[in-house]
Amino acid sequence: MKKLLLFNLLLALSLALSAQNWQTDFATAKSIAEKENKPIVLVFSGSDWCAPCMKLEKEIWSSEVFKTYAQEHYVLLKADFPKRKQNALTAQQQEHNNKLAEQYNKNGYFPYVIVMDAKGNIKGATGYNGMPPEEYITHLNSLKK
Repeated sequence: MKKLLLFNLLLALSLALSAQNWQTDFATAKSIAEKENKPIVLVFSGSDWCAPCMKLEKEIWSSEVFKTYAQEHYVLLKADFPKRKQNALTAQQQEHNNKLAEQYNKNGYFPYVIVMDAKGNIKGATGYNGMPPEEYITHLNSLKK
């Protein structure tokens, strides 16, 4: 019984450590970025309809390499625009994402990845590039200069 409890505790701890902390509120992301002196990576995604968005999620955001690196180097902010009814956001979250899009994604690109400073100043932008996580991290870092 004690071994099972210990195993469950270790499993929960490892899952917690490998989880990404995606923010959905811009003010919160800016506050964390300023406090921790990190750039913000803002991702505009169509999680349930945009094929390149899904590839970016699977190949980059969900990779252990990116999760580990991002935890120490970025504040992650996601503005999702799902289309399927079962994936609908709350009205408040949808309004928040719409405002972010009005300010940072006027052309409606998906996926659209913006690297910005803690004040919300854009340093660079990209999308899905089909590169491995290590190269994508290097690419994101080149944008923040």
